[in-house]
Amino acid sequence: MANQVDEDDVDADYLFPIIHQETAHILEEAAQEEQELQHYLPSIDSTVVIRQLPSQGLSFKIWAAANTLVALLEQYHQHPNNSPLSSVFNCHNNPFSILELGSGTGLVGIAAAAILRAKVTITDLPNVLPNLSFNAMANSATLVLNGGNVDVSSLRWGEVDDMESIGKDFNMILGSDVVYHDNLYEPLLKTLQFFLGGKSNTVFVMAHLRRWKKESAFFKKARKLFQIQVLHSDSPLPGARVGVVVYSFSRKGANAEVVTNGTISSV
Repeated sequence: MANQVDEDDVDADYLFPIIHQETAHILEEAAQEEQELQHYLPSIDSTVVIRQLPSQGLSFKIWAAANTLVALLEQYHQHPNNSPLSSVFNCHNNPFSILELGSGTGLVGIAAAAILRAKVTITDLPNVLPNLSFNAMANSATLVLNGGNVDVSSLRWGEVDDMESIGKDFNMILGSDVVYHDNLYEPLLKTLQFFLGGKSNTVFVMAHLRRWKKESAFFKKARKLFQIQVLHSDSPLPGARVGVVVYSFSRKGANAEVVTNGTISSV
């Protein structure tokens, strides 16, 4: 059952930089060349193949939050009425139309399309799209077999033209490890306001691993704009004091705000 987020959950003063396995080896991994990961999805007896390019930067490798979100999607597929995602996913009728923000390698979006038989638009910055497209094409047969569909689009957070070109025809938005660079907090919030604002019933499901105390600033602002719930918490990763947490963001009703021409306004 989802729990309402309180101040201690998102603003706690004890947040601190976390060093664990996924960051401790980042320099070592950056020197590596192309990697191919085969991610087996037991719920549909299929394998998703993902190309990682660690030397290209953070967006070109798979992080813990993505794995957590894929695992929860599988659990939902197997137990739709007894899953951390049941409270948000069961509010929408199939087929799902999903937008993924900051897709990186595309693992979450591609897996979601296959597992949920959904139409998924995976997005990221223009320089990330070639690898995203490569991974989408590499899994085309698996997607067809399972009734899923993936489109690839550029989406620069906070850019109204990009958001309007994608449209709002989504009932679910996914994201993993998207709260990372503090200079992107405002653009991300503007993007969420665009897609969750107005009378939209769209829900944003975000898997996040806390690393820095500064991340509390994002959650402070987000809590003022959205209804936020904790759906799931992982056990701590090796060498860390916290694990991945999965949140849902939804509009606050009549006082929701939207982005128009790059500015925040009430509706």
